[in-house]
Amino acid sequence: MKKRISILGSTGSIGSNTLNVLENLENDLKVVYLSAFSNSRKLIEQAEKFKPKAICLVEEEAYKEARNHFKNDKTEVILGREGLLELSSRDDVDIMLNGLVGGIGMEPTLSAIKSGVDVALSNKESLVMAGSIINEAMKKSGAKLFPVDSEHSAIWQCIAGENIEDIDKIILTGSGGPFLDRDLGTFDEITLKEALNHPNWEMGEKITIDSATMMNKGLEVIEAFWLFNGNQTPIEIVIHPQSIIHSMVEFQDGSIKAQMGVPDMKVPIQYALTYPRHRKANWERLDFFKIKELNFYKPNLDKFPCISLAYDALKKLGTGPAALNLANDYSVQRFLRQEIQFMDIYRINYMVLNTHNWLNEPSLGDLRELDNWVENCVNSYN
Repeated sequence: MKKRISILGSTGSIGSNTLNVLENLENDLKVVYLSAFSNSRKLIEQAEKFKPKAICLVEEEAYKEARNHFKNDKTEVILGREGLLELSSRDDVDIMLNGLVGGIGMEPTLSAIKSGVDVALSNKESLVMAGSIINEAMKKSGAKLFPVDSEHSAIWQCIAGENIEDIDKIILTGSGGPFLDRDLGTFDEITLKEALNHPNWEMGEKITIDSATMMNKGLEVIEAFWLFNGNQTPIEIVIHPQSIIHSMVEFQDGSIKAQMGVPDMKVPIQYALTYPRHRKANWERLDFFKIKELNFYKPNLDKFPCISLAYDALKKLGTGPAALNLANDYSVQRFLRQEIQFMDIYRINYMVLNTHNWLNEPSLGDLRELDNWVENCVNSYN
């Protein structure tokens, strides 16, 4: 019997890669639901190919276009964020892949888990913002989270079969992004075009900017905290420009396990969908004889101070990580609109983290209020 899958953000980078993976697994998985924010044309093409029961578009004009296209079809077309949450709460799927970008992905993750649906999670913001709430919901429903980020998939594979108490350290690797060797004195001159030019990975715009600021790596530290018993285990960032080693785990005896491979998001996506199997695939393999060198460096916190903000937020917990994540969401949006400079992203993130009304155990309602406050705060920055 085929596993039934729902894909949120199917027109984005992760969603599109997931549908490519499904072509390799067509005998194993059946697409039931697809969603997009506003790319109706691409979503319509996907729906015609994969034949889901329903699709959802958040933006109203895009929804109208899709609804008109499928007016004589049995495909259900759903509107808005409310529709996205309703779709996420449906329990007639076995697994939901959350490929949404930013804080908008948090509540759909929670809705699916509350419905007992397993989640393949690319949306790290879900755990950054609401890790405690999501973990409690998993305990109640029995649903599971399968990490899709290449780093967290690597850690997941490294700790498989191991005793969690034997782990001495989690080591998150990062490429260093496009500005690893750039002089700090020129960072205020960084252009949008330069920031969108990642050396190793093909990703969406938002995560590419997060990689340039290395905020992405900081958020991944917080995600690892919630996924892998991070409150007991130190989490260290190591810069590895080649992106061949995707992350590592060091044990109490000094031994280290590393997961390696060509930088290709289809690999961790497929593993999340076929766990615990490593199913056959035809994409590029790692050729050791073509690797000239593997380099490792400490992160430069003067160049990439967003990393320090993430560790600060992790120490505070409560609303700290959520405030930082939301500030980053909205500041990156402003940078993509070319309203602020590159280093303003850090300045805004610092301001929000240190001035918001901190709460120790925020509810979902508290997080919604925080979202509104942060959006207003970031948009008033000049």
